Parts: sequence; C-alpha cells; structure tokens
Amino acid sequence: MGRYVGAIDQGTTSSRFIVFDRHGAIVSAAHKEHAQIYPRPGWVEHDPLEILHNTYEVIGAALARASLTSADLAAVGITNQRETTILWERETGRPIGNAIVWMDTRNERLVHRYREEGGQDRFRARTGLPLATYFSGLKLLWIFENIAGARAQAEAGEALFGTIDSWLVWNLTGGRAGGAHITDVTNASRTQLMDIARCAWDEEILAAFGIPRASLPEIVPSSSVYGEIRAAPLTGARLAGILGDQQAALVGQACFAPGEAKNTYGTGSFLLMNTGTRPVASRAGLLTTLAYQLGEAPAHYALEGAIAITGALVQWLRDNLKFFEAAHEIEALARSVPDNGDVYIVPAFSGLYAPYWKDSARGVIAGLTRFATRAHIARAALEATAYQVRDVVEAMEADSGIRLASLRTDGGMVGNALLMQFQADILNAPVVRPRMTETTALGAAYAAGLAVGYWENIEDLRANWGVDRIWQPAMAEEVRAGYCRSWKKAVRRSFDWVE
Repeated sequence: MGRYVGAIDQGTTSSRFIVFDRHGAIVSAAHKEHAQIYPRPGWVEHDPLEILHNTYEVIGAALARASLTSADLAAVGITNQRETTILWERETGRPIGNAIVWMDTRNERLVHRYREEGGQDRFRARTGLPLATYFSGLKLLWIFENIAGARAQAEAGEALFGTIDSWLVWNLTGGRAGGAHITDVTNASRTQLMDIARCAWDEEILAAFGIPRASLPEIVPSSSVYGEIRAAPLTGARLAGILGDQQAALVGQACFAPGEAKNTYGTGSFLLMNTGTRPVASRAGLLTTLAYQLGEAPAHYALEGAIAITGALVQWLRDNLKFFEAAHEIEALARSVPDNGDVYIVPAFSGLYAPYWKDSARGVIAGLTRFATRAHIARAALEATAYQVRDVVEAMEADSGIRLASLRTDGGMVGNALLMQFQADILNAPVVRPRMTETTALGAAYAAGLAVGYWENIEDLRANWGVDRIWQPAMAEEVRAGYCRSWKKAVRRSFDWVE
C-alpha cells in the first residue's frame, strides 16, 4: 500500500491537489485559479475543460514537489464545489456549454414556475431542499430549454449530466473509453432530484422537471473503491472517495457525532451540523442534506445553513472597487477604525440563502454618512460574514434543539483574527480553529483512505484533529444586541429588489 493519500479539491475559484500522511499532515500541495465568467448580470460560469486541465496540472506539480508518483498513493479522493452543473457529450467528451456555477441565478423563472404550481417547499419532504436557483436540477432544465439539441442528446443517453465530481471522475477513469459516470450521495443530494431517505433518484421529481433518467450518473457511497484512475499522472491509483466540499469539511473536522458542527469560510460560507442517521426536517430555513455515507454503513445526515457570499465580498472589494491589491490586506484596513461606523453590508449579490431564501434580494450598503470611509466599509464587509453565520446558527439551534457549544472553523478566511474574534463576540460562543485548516481536502482524503484500509476507522481520524487557537466572546450583551438589531434592519432593506 502507498505511504500517502491524495485529494483533489476542486473549488469555486481554484483547483488544488494535496498529499496527506497518516497523521493528516500535508506532504505536498499545489493549486491554480480558474477564470470566473460573467456573461450577464446574475450569470456565473466556469470552463469545464480549463478546470480539468488545471486539475491535471496541480496533481503533477504536487507530486513533483515531493518526488512522488501515483504508486506512492494508497488512494485518491475528490471533493468539489457543489451544485455547479455540466452537460457533456459521451462520444467526444466535449462540454455542451460552460458549467453553470452554483451561485448563478439564470434559472429564476423556472423556480417561480414550479413555486406557482406547488409552493416553495413542494419537493422539500423528499429532497430536504426548498425550490431555489441554487440547486442543480433546475440549472440542468435551463440547459435543456435553452441549448438546441441538448434534451434530445440527454434522452438518448448521448449527453451526460454531472456536478464537478462526476465530470472529473469520468475523465480520470477513462472518459470516452468507458469512464465511470457516478456521483456520491452528498453531491446527489444537492441536485433536488434525489430522495434523501432512499438515496435514489426520485422518478416523480424527474418527471416534474422533465429530466431524462438516461443522462444521470449512478449514485454511490462517499467512501468506496470506484476503480482505477487511467489518466496521467495518477495512472494506476485507486479512486476511493467523493464528497461535496462542505460535507468533506465536516468529515475533515471529524464531526462524526450528532450535534457536532463546523463552518467553512470560503467564497460563500456553509455551516453543517451532523444529525445522525435520520434526516431532520428544518422549520427554520435550513437545508436537510446528506453528510456522508462510509461504505455500506447507513448514510448520515446534516442540517446545513448555506450563505452565498462571504469571501466573495472581500474579492468584490478587491477586484471591482479596488480597495486593496491582496485579499489579506482587508484585515489591517478594517483594524484601522475602532468599529463599523454604523455601516452594514448585506451581500445579496445572487439573492439570500439560509435562513431567508429570498431570490429577489440584492446587495445593499446601509447606514452611510459622510463620516464613513473605505476602512468602515472594509470592516462592515468582514462583519457581514459573522452576522450571516449568526443567522444560520440561530436557525440551527431552533431546528435541532441543541445550543451550539463552540464553532469549529476552516476555510480561507480563518486566518483573519479580527473576523474570528468578531464571530465569537456576535455568536457569544467560542470559535475554534484547528491545526489543519485544509479540512475540505482532508475530508476527501479520509473518505478515500478509509475505503482502502489506510485508516482503520473514524477513531483514527478523530485522533488527528487538534486545536490551533480558540477565540472567546468578549462583547457586552447590550452592544451585541444593538449590532444585531441594525443588521436585521439592513437585511430587510435588501428584500424584493428584483420584481
């Protein structure tokens, strides 16, 4: 057996490959960003071929940096941006158009069409999801209704649908020469086409959406040996794990017991709480989703609060408004003022996700006076992340009946100490940063390693988890309450901008 486990982490803004050892430590890594394509307002696309090329490139770079080959890897896992939708030709491997990214809102009219016929929650009992632009099923339907010939090809089994995991797996395992067309339970649960209790495609929903069964991948566990990789430079390695990125972070944070929760601060932010082997229906605006399925063991479920825009707001200040040249510079700028100057930013660039689910919301900056500077706006941008997480935590506590004892964090923004302290203050709960913050890739590695016996059981994974730093709340209750009142007021101002 190889000495290490590899993980492909294909995210919204970049692709990376990380090699981990038995202790969950990084042996080697490489990453590369890909283009964000904005053809129209509300439209967000990626080039699937660019993502595939970049994935191969970072695999090669990471292996070369540590003088490794595929023979050194016991297994390889994949984690991916979820809901992003691709349709490609079986015969040529050519994508039928660009990938439609999870935050894209072009299917808004389809959402309204199905809501009018049966309400926002008409499929929620079976899928755990409200009707929203976010999920893959209606993105796929948009392709069928707007790209000539796409539906006919799909009905004939000549066009294959997949989220990014399916696209990568198909290409890695042979592509046109018999590549495996599969997706794991976590990614399937985000299409709004799967019955989450049975972990199977729902024929009634497929019929309602007009989605041909012939185009869909086979649903498989998150941890299982799916086959050998046939693409260089991983030729011969076993592909053995697939997890959507947020579920991968839950596994990477070793949240295997009901009530354990993590929040990943990335382009968006995603808070997941393990609820055990039965799905918990949300009454407070959260999603019920698959957490993971390890081999033949029962699937585990989670409550999820999905926030569309957190790190992307920092990118927007950097790229669109030119506030700073590098994202990390926001912390020093925000620290240059003692508070937000009564400025609040609600970054509803593509509507509001949990717990509001307002597709018609759009971003607002509220409370501006002549006193406000770019430093106040920078601070308000960081604080917007913390407020949105608090909204989700409140909903999660209402649904689960469990008071959050502490929040395990990971993702690109956890290096920002100002944000982490404000998060602890506004939650009135400790915020914990683990030693290993690349928990998304680590979770994919864990799923793959468990499948081949590299790690024996989840207790081996728990033993790898350790604390780097804890932020304790230090804000007076009346100050916290005042901030939250103003935040809620700003959120209401963002509603119903799109008519």
